[in-house]
Amino acid sequence: MTVGILMLAAGKAQRFGSDKRLAILPAGGSLLQNSIENARASGFAVRVCVGASDTKLMAQLDAAGVCYIACTQSHLGMGHTLAQGVSQIPPWDGLLVALGDMPYLRPTTFVAVANVLLPGAICVPQFNGVTGHPVGFSAEYFAHLRQLSGDSGARDVLAKNSSRVLSLILDDPGICRDIDYPADLI
Repeated sequence: MTVGILMLAAGKAQRFGSDKRLAILPAGGSLLQNSIENARASGFAVRVCVGASDTKLMAQLDAAGVCYIACTQSHLGMGHTLAQGVSQIPPWDGLLVALGDMPYLRPTTFVAVANVLLPGAICVPQFNGVTGHPVGFSAEYFAHLRQLSGDSGARDVLAKNSSRVLSLILDDPGICRDIDYPADLI
């Protein structure tokens, strides 16, 4: 099964107060850079969804050899971004949806989710009873993901297919640690 990672990084980070994707982490490197590096360290192909007007960020991604998708409808919400991203991925058999503001997600977590992603399944990782990312979708759900809109992401797809959702308990607190405010960087 060929699996790839689609990282959503097209949001405007209004709660953060500035472009959090470029915020520097205490250990060094930007938030988005660390998120991408952890995803790439899994060994899977990575595509990063950015806003169509993120030209400075696109130039940085180009310089780092990171494939990106410029999402013209990202301003309409995460669902639109995810739909556009899924519409432009290679012919993968499975997809791991990750968020660009989760720099503490371990590379081994991507591998663990991909390893249990069977045809017809959705895989949601959990840490201490809390669900997180990356969420794995087999190709059977791509058509549903391409129809998303608004800001709810893939919640509707998960709800409508709850009998096909596999919960994977992991020892990675990074699956539920996203950065929303400057204080979260610590």
